Amino acid sequence: MKTMLLLSLVIFNVAAVFAQPGQPAAPPGNAPQPQSPPMTAAPSALKVGTANYSITVTWKEGGTETNRLRVLTSEGSFSLETIQGSKKIAQNEVPTSVSLNGTLDLLDGDNQARLKFFLGRTVPYVTSTYGGGTGTTSSSYQQMRVGLQSTFTVTFGKPLVVQADQTGEVTILVKREDN
Repeated sequence: MKTMLLLSLVIFNVAAVFAQPGQPAAPPGNAPQPQSPPMTAAPSALKVGTANYSITVTWKEGGTETNRLRVLTSEGSFSLETIQGSKKIAQNEVPTSVSLNGTLDLLDGDNQARLKFFLGRTVPYVTSTYGGGTGTTSSSYQQMRVGLQSTFTVTFGKPLVVQADQTGEVTILVKREDN
């Protein structure tokens, strides 16, 4: 029994030694070289004159209610998820959210960019209703994501109506915010 325990302990220690990270052995006569730090991009690699851009999306619903989202970003992707309000389903208030995400790519010249974006919201809907024995009802619901997704060429400082119908309209305004 002692032999098995001793043999197990030796095998475990040998395995532990081989599992240790280490540097490969240097050939005879060569001293180990210190490792250099990882390379990083030089600050001069950044574009000269980079700027921030404010993206304002305004949408009107039913001709009365105006909503607005504004995001400050640089060139590249952006994403915003926020609570818009709530809808009443049975006896519960269910939150709804609004999302704005996309990509802003500058075009040649100073005053235009390509904007690929999604403006949407979650809409709760009832999937089933249960009648309780005490005269109460309860409902289960799910949330569906609906919205507008497209790509536009925008001119900085000039509003662009990207969707309009009898229920409302969506306008986008992109401005350069020089640092």
